[in-house]
Amino acid sequence: MKRTARAFWIGPPGHGEIRDVVLPDPAEDEVVVRSLWSGVSRGTETLVFRGGVPESQHATMRGPFQEGDFPGPVKYGYLNVGVVEEGPAALLGRTVFCLYPHQTRYVVPASAVTPVPESVPAGRAVLAGTVETAVNALWDAAPLVGDRIAVVGGGMVGCSVAALLGRFPGVRVQLVDADPARAKIAEALGVGFALPADALGDCDLVVHASATEQGLTRALELLTPEGTVLELSWYGDRKVSLPLGEAFHSRRLVIRSSQVGTVSPARSNRSYADRLALALDLLADPALDALVTGESDFEELPQLLPRLASGEIPALCHRVRYTDIG
Repeated sequence: MKRTARAFWIGPPGHGEIRDVVLPDPAEDEVVVRSLWSGVSRGTETLVFRGGVPESQHATMRGPFQEGDFPGPVKYGYLNVGVVEEGPAALLGRTVFCLYPHQTRYVVPASAVTPVPESVPAGRAVLAGTVETAVNALWDAAPLVGDRIAVVGGGMVGCSVAALLGRFPGVRVQLVDADPARAKIAEALGVGFALPADALGDCDLVVHASATEQGLTRALELLTPEGTVLELSWYGDRKVSLPLGEAFHSRRLVIRSSQVGTVSPARSNRSYADRLALALDLLADPALDALVTGESDFEELPQLLPRLASGEIPALCHRVRYTDIG
């Protein structure tokens, strides 16, 4: 009897649909995973949904188990938590995280799944991919004890970075966002909050994650001389203008990019698996539940993505719930 599943596909940009799929028989070194939860990363996934991935970045932006090509039809996503139904004895019945799109069941190599620690609820584990981005960013940024730090952009990535920075001793951390509602999330994460006009300056480090021109400009303004902006935003096919005249050179400011597709050179002795395992361990902190701001059934994805993309639903991580339907 053939194994079947249902998967979410983006057709033409701005439109999604649920498709029936037939799963291959698993090989000895593969697992069959039944999805419990997946997460929609509002920034990247809605950009993909709108068809905003530049042609020059089509190869770079491919997900590990993506099917189809940008701008579509494409099956895209990378925050999936499920239970292993078939596979090696060491994994059978285990809850695992996988960089897999939104699909009710799937077959992948056993090496592609990472067991979720018992201390981490399955529903929170969908944040692993984003916390992994934050880990890599902090490896790149290398904050020091006593640093004055702002995180500009209170989205999913920015909040994850702020949450980890809040654990550093003696560090002043302020989450900066134009939405005053983000203050409650900052409070839950144990960090300060400010609207852009009220943010504290003289920062040694500013992590920028708002994906806006205004946010990056404000990030530069908040720096102390010789300070650094770590740029985490993904702008897709949009162009960004910056005030690199005036005092930019005399203050010797630095803008540095960071991207999770490569392990930080500062930790070149670590593997992708090491980084993801660390992210999952960090998710034992229940404060990170604040990053999950909505929940829907899998079957609602075709109606959900347009509302996330338009901003009608102002989500951080929107969690997708699965029942045994495929």
